[in-house]
Amino acid sequence: MKPQLTKGNEAIVKAAVLAGCRAYYGYPITPASEIAEAAALYLPQVGGVFIQAESETASVNMLYGGAAAGVRVLSGSSGPGISLMQEGISYLAGAELPCVIADIMRGGPGLGNIAPEQSDYNQIVKGGGHGNYRTLVLAPASVQEMADLTTLAFDLADRYRNPVVVLADGNIGQMMEPVRFADPIAVPAPPEWAVRGTAESRRNLVTSIYLEPDVLERHVRKLEAKYQAAERAEVRAEYWRTEDADIVLIGYGIMGRTLKAVVELARKRGLKVGLLRPITLYPFPAPQIRELSRRVKGFLVAELSIGQLVDDVRLALEGRSPVEFFSRVGGNIPSAEEVLEVVERKFESCFRPEEVLVHG
Repeated sequence: MKPQLTKGNEAIVKAAVLAGCRAYYGYPITPASEIAEAAALYLPQVGGVFIQAESETASVNMLYGGAAAGVRVLSGSSGPGISLMQEGISYLAGAELPCVIADIMRGGPGLGNIAPEQSDYNQIVKGGGHGNYRTLVLAPASVQEMADLTTLAFDLADRYRNPVVVLADGNIGQMMEPVRFADPIAVPAPPEWAVRGTAESRRNLVTSIYLEPDVLERHVRKLEAKYQAAERAEVRAEYWRTEDADIVLIGYGIMGRTLKAVVELARKRGLKVGLLRPITLYPFPAPQIRELSRRVKGFLVAELSIGQLVDDVRLALEGRSPVEFFSRVGGNIPSAEEVLEVVERKFESCFRPEEVLVHG
């Protein structure tokens, strides 16, 4: 297909339709509302279903029903709405139901504001609902990746029979860029386990309740084995000029783009700085970060929160390397120059004295 100038939120829906998604259940919320708007426009054109539920709690349970019927299903929201969906996400994971959920992050806590932030990391990556479960989490840094990672999300959801979250900040959801969409695929046939209201599927049972302790333990261990398999096979990250780097920056989403500019500014000043951008937030690229720690002098994590991604970086490194942290919140996005000043100040001793730019 030819490139199309597309908004990030709309790219999610277009990619979902091309990937065989045929049902959307959701409730509009800024800065994610264009997802529902696009779903209402495009899904009926391909014989699909769009339902604006009365709440996020209702929409996630509709998602459960559609997934149980073997349909590729999608929903989208932002922080306050995702909070209301967390119980249903736990049920989806417990029942091993594949689905894709987009979270376009805004400022918080509470109602906060509608500007971009990255403060939903913990509730998505760590599992904000109850029980032992994980969601696979993909973090786009461009509108092209909003499309590509949505396509991947549906494949991963089916492969692991698990919810997959596309986690993007409001900037990525609202910006417009050229996108080359994948070719459409045939709508996948319902899986054998689906409940279709037919004689063939009459014996199928989709549930997350296991009253006997030993039975529940076996089920949870089965889920655990899936997550461990994903950790071995599905880690994705972008490296940018890390081959000879003394300092490696780490950030995702819009901060990944800013940090790439920081790297280029630093290189022009003779400072060997590189970037590792996590694309999968779960599974987290901990092995890749540990490998880098064998040859770099330190890391700086930059994110739009008071510190969530940085905790996983520190856990991955286990004290092997120093980790500095820089953040903005409330919808403020730092400039590349602002971050570079922090890098120079925090890691002054790591650069040769003549290479360090002293700011007055």
